[in-house]
Amino acid sequence: MLASRTGAAAAVIALISVTASAEPRVSVMSQWTAGAEGAALNAFGDLVTKAGAKWENNSVSGFTTDMMNKLRADIIAGHPPAMSQLKGPEIKEWSAIAPTVNLNEIVAEVGYEKMISPDLAKIHKVNGNWVALPLQIYRVNTLFASKKAMDKIGATALPKTWDEFNAMAKKFADAGITPVAHGGLPWADTMDFEIVLAGMSPAAYKKAIMDLDDTALRGPEVLAALTELRQMTKWMNPSNAGQHWSVFLPNLMKGEYGFLMMGGWASGVLKRGQFEEGKDFLCGPTPNNSGKPVFDMNADGLIFWDTKNADYAAGQKIAAKVAMGQEFNRVFTQINGSIPVRSDIDLSDAAYQPCQRDAGANLAGAVAANQVVMSLGHNMAQPNAATAALRDVLTEFVHNNTITPAEAQQRLADAADTVR
Repeated sequence: MLASRTGAAAAVIALISVTASAEPRVSVMSQWTAGAEGAALNAFGDLVTKAGAKWENNSVSGFTTDMMNKLRADIIAGHPPAMSQLKGPEIKEWSAIAPTVNLNEIVAEVGYEKMISPDLAKIHKVNGNWVALPLQIYRVNTLFASKKAMDKIGATALPKTWDEFNAMAKKFADAGITPVAHGGLPWADTMDFEIVLAGMSPAAYKKAIMDLDDTALRGPEVLAALTELRQMTKWMNPSNAGQHWSVFLPNLMKGEYGFLMMGGWASGVLKRGQFEEGKDFLCGPTPNNSGKPVFDMNADGLIFWDTKNADYAAGQKIAAKVAMGQEFNRVFTQINGSIPVRSDIDLSDAAYQPCQRDAGANLAGAVAANQVVMSLGHNMAQPNAATAALRDVLTEFVHNNTITPAEAQQRLADAADTVR
């Protein structure tokens, strides 16, 4: 009996010793492998390393689903990463699959919650507990316009309403310019619809898309948005279907296209391509008929998984503090075209582009006006199953001009019925 107790005590002492001497490290899984996003993630890794934790980048190239499939496999196998990229309602959905780390104490220590948008804080909590942290904010409803195309039709400012957008698009078409650059990937088709609806009525968007309210889905605002989207498809090049939006940036800069509706991440790509805002392109919010600022939000986050490893636990604390810090918020966003999560970051820094400053002011105004909406196309408004059901309807509508707006609305509302 004594020998047994002695052995048990020795084991406990050994465990405490190993825990105390654990080398802080973090494994991070994301879909960011290249470009501005990859560079931003690498910068995050440098800051974490500098703070004292070993950084292990396990990025999975391809679409979000590729990364999700790898994450699910690792969780089922019993070895989740210390952190993984996740956003919106999926944070709550995935937190039911495996144990997460409670970050409440660290968040309180930093005083982080009071520095960020309440809408953003809410989606990174599960049952009131912080289990994930937002990394950046993108304005999805951002309009990029070719300076050369604008000069050709004598335009000097971006359209502020959808009527102005339509009038300017017609001028582009009359001048031999393709009015709208669009690659035709399903998420981009969905994003175009949400941009139009949010710009017509953010209140209707919240009810129809974020709440899946049947009356709103079958209401006049959704029909009007689909009617506008149908007109917009006539200003796209049909041969571009199935291509990534970045393919068209060189031609946009040459003036062969007029407009590109794309989130703020396009700013980061243009910056890396040495294109200059004001000289090569104009950037600002997409048309908005409400008269008050509207902000369609996309925000990537990191969920923290409980791996039961002392070294990862130590590294997670370091990484969390870095992610909530001012230096990270500046460095990360200056690279990829996003805006900081923290409200106390000075965007007048020369490293920020005018479009980022505009997005920052846009967010503040939209928060004050209660007109912040969550992106459907970027998995912020609904869990993946609901998003997929609505996306299938919208992408078929964009690529099949025999479907009328009224028919598309019926299908959209019916699709919501299957996932509500």
